[in-house]
Amino acid sequence: MDVSLASPLLGGLTPQVFMRRHWQKQPLLIRQAIPGIVPPVARNDLFAMAASDEVESRLVQLKDGQWSMKQGPIARRQLPTVKTNAWTLLVQGVDLHVPAAHELLSRFRFVPDARLDDLMMSYATDGGGVGPHFDSYDVFLLQVHGKRRWRIGRMNDAALVPGLPLKILSNFQPEEEWVLEPGDMLYLPPRWAHDGVAEGECMTCSIGFRAPARDEVGREVLQRLLDGEEPAAQPTLYRDPSQPATDAPGRIPSTLLEFTKEAVAKLAENQKALAVSLGEWLSEPKPIVAFDDGDELRPEADIALDRRTRMLYDDEHVFINGESYRAAGQDAMLMRQLSDQRRLTASQWAKASDEARQLIAEWAEAGWLHSQGDEEHDQ
Repeated sequence: MDVSLASPLLGGLTPQVFMRRHWQKQPLLIRQAIPGIVPPVARNDLFAMAASDEVESRLVQLKDGQWSMKQGPIARRQLPTVKTNAWTLLVQGVDLHVPAAHELLSRFRFVPDARLDDLMMSYATDGGGVGPHFDSYDVFLLQVHGKRRWRIGRMNDAALVPGLPLKILSNFQPEEEWVLEPGDMLYLPPRWAHDGVAEGECMTCSIGFRAPARDEVGREVLQRLLDGEEPAAQPTLYRDPSQPATDAPGRIPSTLLEFTKEAVAKLAENQKALAVSLGEWLSEPKPIVAFDDGDELRPEADIALDRRTRMLYDDEHVFINGESYRAAGQDAMLMRQLSDQRRLTASQWAKASDEARQLIAEWAEAGWLHSQGDEEHDQ
């Protein structure tokens, strides 16, 4: 992707200008971001997905002024009829299951993959929505069928209506309002309040981004650092030769607290180990993801990553589905290209070392990548 080229997806802005001007700063309404768009999943297929225990889904209803929410799996018979007003079906991670949804999500890879999360689809009948709320992450709201009225505003009051199964703002103050039709898209930075209501039957794709909390990053990375720590042959033990006699034996010595702080800092000071732990965590698939049995690669064929595979890299490592590998030279260049382009031509991966080719073959056996053109794995 050439990030210096103007894109209809971003209203004629280049990705560079969009990221500088709007990303995490201000909303952007884009008329006909994708002209002629059709839903990546038909209505009945989306209903079928919601019934699967391999898919995250929710049913939200507003009936007689009362909100209700049901977590999936949701059988078709549990859904209201399409003639019933004011209900919404939300299905997460559609890109993991549907090639067309994966391709749609890939249009937003001008943002690093480490931040790109998933594509959620919502189906709503007339009046359907989830109430005025805010997200803690960036989101693109792409209309793919029917119409939806959006109202947005700065969030000056984060108070929620008590006693509801949904996080609905109690004091939503809209500043702007639009009706989006198929192909239109609205970008919202984090913590912009918004309320979308279907005008007739409609379907919307939400492209969401990963925004981990600092304590989550610290917890996940620290746990991996601990798991990877080799026991020292001669461990450094706590010593306290200056400890005086105490008449308060229940008090924890401050020197022991300092010893603990040094121990934690020691774990984190190894920058390479820290980078490996971060990369392994960021590339780890969601718990709900399962890969199909792999196939033997065809030497004459191009290869492509499975749509469920997460592959990242840094200056010294390649990360794929929670595993890490050191990479240098020609192999590193090829692996980075595979990560960025999500495919390699037969002539490209033929240049890899024997060791790298063996690794690629193992990934194929695990179902993480496939020979291009294999019907069921087509990207």
